[in-house]
Amino acid sequence: MTTPENPTPEPKPLLKVIDQHATPEDIAAIVAVFAALGTAEPPKKKPRSLWATPQLRTPLHPGPGAWRASALPN
Repeated sequence: MTTPENPTPEPKPLLKVIDQHATPEDIAAIVAVFAALGTAEPPKKKPRSLWATPQLRTPLHPGPGAWRASALPN
């Protein structure tokens, strides 16, 4: 609504309470839920570096014959 003193229109309310018997606690709970939902976009994941990709081979274990076993097929 515009007035002669304020020519810019008032912003439309984000929440309108229809229940006449709503307590301040009820309204606070609803506002808290909407505030927790948020409007921000989730952060975008960065593409994983090829150096950080998991390897498909089994890990090497130190011990007798480990060097020879590292070259043998599984």
